[in-house]
Amino acid sequence: MAAEVMPSRKRPALQHPHHNANGQVSSGQPRHHGDEADMDAFSIPKLLQSPTSGHKPDQYDDMENLEYPPSLYSGMELYLPGHLLSAPREKKVSFLDRILAKYRPNGERARKHREYRERIRFNYKPLHEELYSLNPDHVFVPGFLNAVKDGSEEALRKIIMEHSPGVYTFNMLEPTFCAKMLDEVQHFENWALEAKVKVMRPNTMNNYGAVLDDIGMEGMLHELMMGFINPLAGVLFENVGGSTLDAHHGFVVEYSMDRDLDLGFHVDDSEVTLNVCLGKEFDGGELFFRGVRCDKHVNGESRPEEVLEYSHVPGRAILHAGRHRHGAKAITAGQRTNLILWCRSSQFREMKKYQRDFSSWCGECLLRRKERRRKLSNAKRQLAA
Repeated sequence: MAAEVMPSRKRPALQHPHHNANGQVSSGQPRHHGDEADMDAFSIPKLLQSPTSGHKPDQYDDMENLEYPPSLYSGMELYLPGHLLSAPREKKVSFLDRILAKYRPNGERARKHREYRERIRFNYKPLHEELYSLNPDHVFVPGFLNAVKDGSEEALRKIIMEHSPGVYTFNMLEPTFCAKMLDEVQHFENWALEAKVKVMRPNTMNNYGAVLDDIGMEGMLHELMMGFINPLAGVLFENVGGSTLDAHHGFVVEYSMDRDLDLGFHVDDSEVTLNVCLGKEFDGGELFFRGVRCDKHVNGESRPEEVLEYSHVPGRAILHAGRHRHGAKAITAGQRTNLILWCRSSQFREMKKYQRDFSSWCGECLLRRKERRRKLSNAKRQLAA
């Protein structure tokens, strides 16, 4: 999921970044990849200011589990961007729901989510019960498990590879666990279809996939974070709260030729993100990274050493800071499913409210601090001379 973000160019609403021959991101600012519907404005899709004349909107009366009255979707369809006017109704509904969610009261959202979880809890029968508790010997490859059991920084660093500053990969999941997780997700999707349950998607940017916390894996994922991600994050990401992780958002995302193809340029709503490819066979879909930035500098240019493209390998994990700007190129064949764990630190988030300098982790803040020190040093030498 050298390239530069061009802050002087305005990105049209809802367009993913395009890449030129040099792999440059030329379409503007990264979006905030949040799991809340009321995230900052540029994570919300936009409608046209005027209706499209002559367009005959679809009717939605026969569609089940709509969030709003069918007539509302028909009326709003006239304001859809041109490339969506001929899209399937399901895609139009997904687009419009993401807009309407911005204006839904928080209490109503919480109520619907609670009812959704309760319906799954009382009606969904898992395919692989063993996935809902963490058995390290069945989940992790021996090299990763032994390094975590050792716990020393030396042992942990031996199993990881740093591809560019702040982007680490390591072998993590057993093939049998990956296969069972893929089966479980498909089993849940089939159940939801038969039960006429509208699946709540992981975030505002993915139209496919499911939140694993919602289907009963919350405890297992929390144990995974606390016992197996915290040791690594504490060593690699202490400056962004890696040693104080205490909450998570766990989900899977799916990419294929008939589903989501790519993922736009964005930052995550996390302090540390774990991204593990579960499979299947696929071509394309490379992740691209463009450096860690604070809110003030999120649209700044990237330096050559910050630029990375990475091809997923099933079972292999990527660990990076949530504020590391990234995206995914379009998949060109097959299907790819990834397990994502956004790890959060309430302590770091609280402390960040009172900070003004983020040079310990923002690449642009660090560069500007070094430049200020250089100018000050030159000034002192000139005075001394």
